[in-house]
Amino acid sequence: MQYTLIIMSTINEIQDEIIDEFSGLTDWMDKYSYIIEMGNALPELDEKHKTPENIIEGCQSRVWINAVYEDGLLKFEADSDAIIVKGIISMLVRVFSEQKPTDILDSELYFIDEIGLREHLSPTRSNGLLAMVKQIKMYALAYKAKEEMQ
Repeated sequence: MQYTLIIMSTINEIQDEIIDEFSGLTDWMDKYSYIIEMGNALPELDEKHKTPENIIEGCQSRVWINAVYEDGLLKFEADSDAIIVKGIISMLVRVFSEQKPTDILDSELYFIDEIGLREHLSPTRSNGLLAMVKQIKMYALAYKAKEEMQ
């Protein structure tokens, strides 16, 4: 019998991968193109999850995040009607999916500054980014509390 060991990447390892991917891109048009590519690669969010409960308040564009808790890990799926925002949420989904609620809550999100994204976002997009991260952390907090009650 053969067993496969799956090693999950940590939040920081995934952030470092993203930073590495952006390191070869010096022009911001190239970085935006890459962000759009990542958004286009994001799996389609089922229409049943595009509900008012899953929409992120504080975003100029419409952004939906759905969380699924399975085997002690949170898995996120998301979508947006704006191409840049869809790319941004795809990076957040990549960083935070398949992680323990405690690890999400304890994490420091540094890749956004490291790739220079924060300084290239409009104030409304910056507020939207904060709202997306806040919602992901709220899901983590809720599922952590649920774990502790069991």
